[in-house]
Amino acid sequence: MTSQDYIKLEDNYGAHNYHPLDVVIDRGEGVWVWDVEGNKYLDFLSAYSAVNQGHCHPKIIKALTDQAKKLTLTSRAFYNSVLGEYEKYITEYFGYDKVLPMNTGVEGDETAIKLARKWAYDVKGIPQYKAKIIFCEGNFHGRTMAAISASTDPECKDGFGPYLPGLDIIPFNNLAALEKELEDPNVAAFLVEPIQGEAGVLVPDEGYLKKAHELCKAKNVLLICDEVQTGLARTGKMLASDHENVRPDILILGKALSGGVIPISAVLADNEIMLVIKPGQHGSTFGGNPLAGKVAIAALQILKEENLVENADTLGKYFREEIQKVVDDLDIIKLVRGKGLLNAIVIKTSSTGKTAWDVCVELKNSGLLAKPTHRDIIRFAPPLVITKEEIEWAVNTIKNVLVKFENENTPAEEINR
Repeated sequence: MTSQDYIKLEDNYGAHNYHPLDVVIDRGEGVWVWDVEGNKYLDFLSAYSAVNQGHCHPKIIKALTDQAKKLTLTSRAFYNSVLGEYEKYITEYFGYDKVLPMNTGVEGDETAIKLARKWAYDVKGIPQYKAKIIFCEGNFHGRTMAAISASTDPECKDGFGPYLPGLDIIPFNNLAALEKELEDPNVAAFLVEPIQGEAGVLVPDEGYLKKAHELCKAKNVLLICDEVQTGLARTGKMLASDHENVRPDILILGKALSGGVIPISAVLADNEIMLVIKPGQHGSTFGGNPLAGKVAIAALQILKEENLVENADTLGKYFREEIQKVVDDLDIIKLVRGKGLLNAIVIKTSSTGKTAWDVCVELKNSGLLAKPTHRDIIRFAPPLVITKEEIEWAVNTIKNVLVKFENENTPAEEINR
């Protein structure tokens, strides 16, 4: 079968809830993937940062296969011989009393919302069903009903109401708006991405998260950090909140917690918060399964063993410095921004008529895979095992594509000049 055969098969039998690039990936190793025709590509998206450790990392695959031969699932109706080991490892790794294991990132957010509400009633003393949680404009916490109720993105929100009440939305990176909202005594929590990934890698002002945490503490409000995409070494720190030495009251992890092998997410908090949830009040059949426990331990070990925090920090700075040179030289690109190896460029669509999608299609044709996050923004997030030589190749590829589009829009006499 050809790539077009596979694409047609999906189109015929699958829901049309995604719009992928026309590439059918068949195999992956490290930072590279191959399509069904054998063409090789540098993966510069990492499954939205789920593959921080690289595709099919041998240590993770071994942990998966060894455990799969022994035991895969018991549900939480019974104890299993892996879950306690995993819970001890991850709580000590991040310095929290307890973990509640789930599967997907959005399940992690849903769990945090339930925890915050229950804590609000049982501990803070907010009147029953009056608790409010603050979110930021431009957020992306998933596409469940709670997540879209807190969203300002019409593409994922419109047409799905009525929405969940008790979720207030303020501008991102705006401490004055947060401070005003916190005057309400019924506010239970502030749920925020330290860097907004899906919004286009929006990095707030330095000190924003630290000051937000201080404001929350002063009002006995929980700070919840959604680090599903920004966590696990992606931004040049183990957690993006580490850039400001902030320890969230509730921490949400996912994506790279499994190295992209199976869905694994986790919500971490201390006893005062976590123990408000009693048996029967929250759970998941697959959450905390033995496969997930062994895979997550291996995935977390790799982050430290292979110095992926340091690699993301060093190569991220290098990438932005090199792309900034392209920004300075070309009119087609407006800016580059990011932290670590979570970066984005903004395309000047008005001056060229080209969209971020057009650029991504040409990048694919040149052997680099990326995806637009909005009409004019491209997110660049390669696996953290990438080398400087591979980053250099990526920079040159991006530059060549942008130069090509710029020249197509520039009169010949100006090019020759």
